[in-house]
Amino acid sequence: MSDSNILIIDDEKELRTLLSRLLKLDGYKVFEANDGEEGLNILNQEEIHVVISDVKLPGISGIDLIPKIKEINNKIEIVVLTAYGTITDGVTAIKRGAFDYITKGDEDNKILTAVERALEKSNMSKRIEQLEKRVGEKYNFENITGKSLRIREVVHLAKRAAETDVTVLLTGETGTGKEIFAQAIHNGSKRYKHSFVAINCSAISKDLLESEMFGYKAGAFTGAVKNKKGLFEEANEGTIFLDEIGEMDISLQSKILRVLETNEFIKSGDTKPTQVNARIIAATNKNLNEEIEKGNFRPDLFYRINTMKIELPPLRERPEDIIVFAEYFVKSYAQHMNKNITSIDEECMRKLKEYSFPGNIRELRNIIERAVILTDGNIILPSALPKDMFTGKKNIPILNSGKLEDVEKLYIVKVLEENEGNKPQAAEILGIGLTTLYRKLKEYGIEE
Repeated sequence: MSDSNILIIDDEKELRTLLSRLLKLDGYKVFEANDGEEGLNILNQEEIHVVISDVKLPGISGIDLIPKIKEINNKIEIVVLTAYGTITDGVTAIKRGAFDYITKGDEDNKILTAVERALEKSNMSKRIEQLEKRVGEKYNFENITGKSLRIREVVHLAKRAAETDVTVLLTGETGTGKEIFAQAIHNGSKRYKHSFVAINCSAISKDLLESEMFGYKAGAFTGAVKNKKGLFEEANEGTIFLDEIGEMDISLQSKILRVLETNEFIKSGDTKPTQVNARIIAATNKNLNEEIEKGNFRPDLFYRINTMKIELPPLRERPEDIIVFAEYFVKSYAQHMNKNITSIDEECMRKLKEYSFPGNIRELRNIIERAVILTDGNIILPSALPKDMFTGKKNIPILNSGKLEDVEKLYIVKVLEENEGNKPQAAEILGIGLTTLYRKLKEYGIEE
């Protein structure tokens, strides 16, 4: 408790001294102020975690002091002291942002309990802030790995998009890092303090997807016993990432279009619209122009989400980044597994650069993770790489084909083989929903 600082603001010196002694005996460092102005001066000079303030103070009242304290640091929790019989003051204080109120003359243990609970909340708020900071640092443009001209051009375009509130469409093959870019755009925007909410449109059935995105009112259908808040509401003032939007049922696309045009939607079972202010970033590995021709995607929605299109290049088109990623993954996995692996063998490097990586960065990451597991020394050797990776049987057709379908089909077959036909596990590695995997197996004639 010795690292927790408490400020007591009260014009009754005897009570202030008594509280101070009580808190010091419990291990707290205590500061004292006679009125609100003196208290604010201390708050501007010292790191205070909890304020105990009387409601009745000379000058600024304890009630009016609450928002001023929160302006200095909104992580500070405030416990107000009220006179006996003035509970309304305590209720008003809580409405203004105070954590709790206690009545003067209450037993010591009540005061200590209130302070302990306030400190728990203050510490939790700090931990959440630190976690958000770490997440923001992880998913920012400076931490996007790659030094090729192609990726630098994409990062530049994404940075420009982040400066605005424009809808972004991220395109590219599976495994090129679309969600990482979406998070970096969010964290580089003015919305970074608010939620980033991601949903995979292919991983959830149509009816469930609508409920997840827009929520519903109690009684909307059997089993809807209470109101449900949708992900668009969760992302209010922040960003919602619609991954694999090309897989979304066309009937749901009209609702997305309405949100883009009016910033509102009507949830199931409701009669009035819900207002929402969420930036939309969408992603797809499909050719949406072809999907429009097939009648699977609304052209009006495409035109709205295609305002700022950013295409992420496949790894085979930026081979200079393969080693950059490989070295990064080796360092990361070796540290995680407590292994002293310092480098990658030159022959291993050559083989990695020659491979076309149909699964892109996700496939490279899986290969390196496997290699780290199999390496006992401090250098990764070619023997730690998958044996079928360099037979040429799968690499040559991929290099000679310009069609995304051929690349995708061969990679799906490869992942299924490596996972002994385990489809849920293969879908997870591929980064697609299980229903999408089954559809692609049928579409490519891999399975009937």
